[in-house]
Amino acid sequence: MKIGDKVRFLNAIGGGIVKRFQGKDVVLVEEEDGFETPVLIRECIVVDSSDLQVKSSSKSTMQTVEIQAVEVQKPKEELRKIIELPGGDKLNIYIVFLPVDIKNLGKCNYEAYLINDSNYFLYLNYMNRENNAWNSRFRDFIEPNTRLFIEEFSKEDLNALEHICVQFLAYKKDKPFALKNPQSVEIRLDGVRFYKLHSFKENDFFEDDAMVYPVVVNDVPVKEILVSAADIQEAMNQKARIDRPNRQPVAERKSESKNIVEVDLHINQLLDTTAGMSNTDMMNVQLEKFRETMEQNKSKKGQKIVFIHGRGEGVLRNAILQELKTKYKNCPCQDASFKEYGFGATMVTIK
Repeated sequence: MKIGDKVRFLNAIGGGIVKRFQGKDVVLVEEEDGFETPVLIRECIVVDSSDLQVKSSSKSTMQTVEIQAVEVQKPKEELRKIIELPGGDKLNIYIVFLPVDIKNLGKCNYEAYLINDSNYFLYLNYMNRENNAWNSRFRDFIEPNTRLFIEEFSKEDLNALEHICVQFLAYKKDKPFALKNPQSVEIRLDGVRFYKLHSFKENDFFEDDAMVYPVVVNDVPVKEILVSAADIQEAMNQKARIDRPNRQPVAERKSESKNIVEVDLHINQLLDTTAGMSNTDMMNVQLEKFRETMEQNKSKKGQKIVFIHGRGEGVLRNAILQELKTKYKNCPCQDASFKEYGFGATMVTIK
């Protein structure tokens, strides 16, 4: 439901046009007499103009049909004037979840909204995946700089919503615009977060605390972090190498290990979940851990620190080397022992 929609009341006679929202539960509906009536959103249903009752008794049935036919042909886009906002030519799209009763988490239902924080119209398809097949849960068109109610669901539906997907096509009406590629963005929802009060936070879209999942930020779609079979195999091989008994004398290993600090920078060792985070967000967390460790040990001359970052594409390793060159120029570094750590570890010595 959005501003400009025509609605019918479920528990009373009448209806009208949605003028504005009050909070997340109440909508103001302008009836034929011009008065705005506050109504609970759940007691309204969006209808075509042909479904609305005409209160005037001075018009014949034929006249009523003709008037309604004209209204049905009116496109939704023309129901309100579209105002473009500065900076809105980059797509910023979010899925937002709100508990119906935040004081009763785990037992109450949840509402899902799509936020179109851009100057583009969107054709939207919202889906969930079950048994390797996708189900379309909601399809509609959404205006620029608008929030759109998608659905209300119960805690029993959370398992089915573990994997969701948002597909959309962006465009502008009756004016030139920069081309935006059609997108299909998959998001993995962490069901446990819906039971934790701190998961719902202050946000820019609602007065109430909400859980916000970015779909597209500044034209860049948020991609789910996928781990390939090759990465899993490499991790298993690396663990096997680490667990393998060291052939060096026990005394030497003991002496060396006393002077080494090991820091695992793999993101799953630093955070419980990465849901809703971009690759940049995660790298910032890893680099912050690197800086924190360096600051804690910078006065310990001779201290050796091994940062375990993994192989991957070398992005994190290169970022660490750049930090060392600019902020810790006096601290030499080298690849850590292959026998001890396998590939993907860097050793820094404090000077």
